[in-house]
Parts: sequence; C-alpha cells; structure tokens
Amino acid sequence: MEIKASDVKALRDITGAGMMECKKALVECNGDMAAAEKLLKEKGLAALEKRADRATSEGKIFIAANDKRAVICELTCETDFVSKNTDFIEIGNNISKTALDKGYNEPNDVLNGMLTDLATKIRENMTLRRLEAVEIENDMCFAQYVHSDGKTGVITLIKTENAEARDNAEVKEFAKDCCLHIAAFLPTFIRKEDVDEKYIEEQKEIFVARLEQDEKSKNKPENVKAGIINGQINKHLASICFLEQPFVKDDKVSVATKMEQVGKSVGTKLSLAKVITYQLGV
Repeated sequence: MEIKASDVKALRDITGAGMMECKKALVECNGDMAAAEKLLKEKGLAALEKRADRATSEGKIFIAANDKRAVICELTCETDFVSKNTDFIEIGNNISKTALDKGYNEPNDVLNGMLTDLATKIRENMTLRRLEAVEIENDMCFAQYVHSDGKTGVITLIKTENAEARDNAEVKEFAKDCCLHIAAFLPTFIRKEDVDEKYIEEQKEIFVARLEQDEKSKNKPENVKAGIINGQINKHLASICFLEQPFVKDDKVSVATKMEQVGKSVGTKLSLAKVITYQLGV
C-alpha cells in the first residue's frame, strides 16, 4: 500500500526513529499509525537491551517540592550532550514531579517507563539511578538548591521551635545558605556525632605518626603530645563536619553558631532536621 510522506514524518516526530524505519513500520502495519508506533517502540526496547551495559556517567539532579513534601532524584545518561538536551531535562522534571504528586519514595516501573520512552527515542542508555522523598512538617523550613551544571543537588530542612518561624525571611535565607554551603564544600559528615569511631582512630594514628616524625615534637611529654593530637582531631572534624565548618557567608563563626544566632534573632530555637545531598555518580 502507498504510505504518505506526511504519515512518515508524523511517526518520526512521535518516535524519533529514522525516516526509513518509520516507513517500513507503516508498511508492515498497513498504515496503522498506532500499531507502527508500538512496533518501533518494541524495536527500540530491543536496542535498549543491547545498550544497557554502556556506561552512564553523565546526567543531572532534579528536585520537586510542595508545602508538604520534597523529592530529589538522579537521572543518568551516556553523554554530556544528552544531559543538556531539553527533552532529557524535561523528563527529569516530569519524573520528579510525578514522584512528588503520586507519593513515590523510590524508583519504580512507572517512573522507569517514563525514562524508557525517551531512551528509545534518543537511543542512549539512561537510568533513574536513585530517588528519595522527605516529608516537610509544619515546624520545618525547607530549602533546595541545584547547582547550575545540574550535577549537585541539596535539600535542607531546618526545624523551628516556633512553627510560625518556618516562614520567617531570615530563617528561609539561612536554610537556603545552608544548601549553598553544602553544595560548595560537600562536607563528609553533618555532625561530629555522625563520625564513626573507627575513622577517628585511623586519623589519630596518622597524626601520631606525623608527630613522631617531627623532631621538635616527638620528645615532648606524653600529656603534651596527647593534647596536640586531640587538637588536631578537633580541627580535622571541624573541617569535615557541616555544623562545625566556618559558615559560607560568615567564616568567623561555625554553621552551628550561625544557626543559634539566627534563632535568637527571630525569637526561636533552630535545629537541623534533615540534609540530603546528591552528587552525580557519587
């Protein structure tokens, strides 16, 4: 049967397949557009299986949120070119928004299916690598940040003793600044209490070894050397723990001290409720 060029073009616009592939599909399906689209998708899925082992080291982080809930997810692809593609960015936003609206807390068949349709069209391996959601309670101030390259995303929740303070402009600014701080410095831990004791012991061994190699320090009394080691440990923890780090907009004080200052300024006590940090590929 005769296949119209307009039908071939319409099928190409829908599926992203080549003109010849679209024409062959329409011929095989006797001009039935829906059947031809289905056939091309089936063929595309078969091609996806062949591409499944190809590395997906590029991609972007996406965040969607409302007053009650926030979702963060990581979509990966093979090339930087595709990660900047408007269709890829649109599907990332749609996936995070769908997860938000539907109450999804992790990747599932519905969300993966949304990505598969695009992967079939673009012909590049893509994955919804991870996704998680967080509930925003009435006494929490929420902030989010995705870096301009899309490769780092941060969610921060600041708990307020007075629920009305969650909408205070100064508290909102501080929560946003916390996101910027984390994206800039990528602290290994949030609090000192989060640091594993084994890690601290390993660092002590490193500092002790360095001290013993220092001609000026190795012959000092044991109590003095212990004090030096403890000081080095505290300094190290302050460099890798978010709440102990110098605040990004005022390096004269730590993040914890700045949070206390903001709380006093607005007349309530603030505490860090939740931090989620996504880095592409990490």
